[in-house]
Amino acid sequence: MGGLTFGSLFSGIGGLDLGLERAGMQCRWQSEIDPYASRVLKKHWPNTPNLGDINDIEWRTVEPVDLICGGYPCQPFSTAGKRNGTNDERHLWPKFADAIRVLRPRYALLENVTGHLSLGFGTVLADLAACGYDTEWDCIPAATVGAPHLRDRVFVIATRQDVANTTSALIERGRISGGRTTEHSGSDVSGVRWATRTVEPRMGGMADGVPHRLDRLRGLGNAVVPQVAEYVGNIIMDMATN
Repeated sequence: MGGLTFGSLFSGIGGLDLGLERAGMQCRWQSEIDPYASRVLKKHWPNTPNLGDINDIEWRTVEPVDLICGGYPCQPFSTAGKRNGTNDERHLWPKFADAIRVLRPRYALLENVTGHLSLGFGTVLADLAACGYDTEWDCIPAATVGAPHLRDRVFVIATRQDVANTTSALIERGRISGGRTTEHSGSDVSGVRWATRTVEPRMGGMADGVPHRLDRLRGLGNAVVPQVAEYVGNIIMDMATN
């Protein structure tokens, strides 16, 4: 079959989108409100509509896709914050769930911090089950694909229950843990090594001559590492074609 189509929520600068495209998928639409990130998306996906604020999207008017992906805001769950969970105004998982309920994609791909596993994660799994989706998840650090930092994140693959898939076979082959948060060896699972890079200078009051440097650093800090997204995207492609 041809490549899967996907829509991207909380798109940021498109790290998740880029990885899924490398895995053979086609991006149909994105949703992002940050001005700088939106300009980055417009530059690299000039023909892909940005639907804007997820709070204002009428999903019945949006093109259906095979997969909806997104890293919904992590601040409600992160151990680096106050962990206010559903009481945090940035708790936007329910809006993500609305998109899934209306568009009924074959798959959904979720990304968040590992602190989510101990706060709010059960509700997400329950919501997906109520929508008719089976879920598998794993914690994958960026170091697994050769990145020079750990950046451990939880990735969830949700599969609509009426869609035939090979999830069990993938678990047996060790490609996804089936809900067990496992440690990865740091080997290059995607076949892509990171190039050696210069360490960034310390943050200070100066922009160090780089246009929009603070915006760039914030965008990179929030982005999914494309090599990890490509790895997970390849798993979904295998599920869709076997």
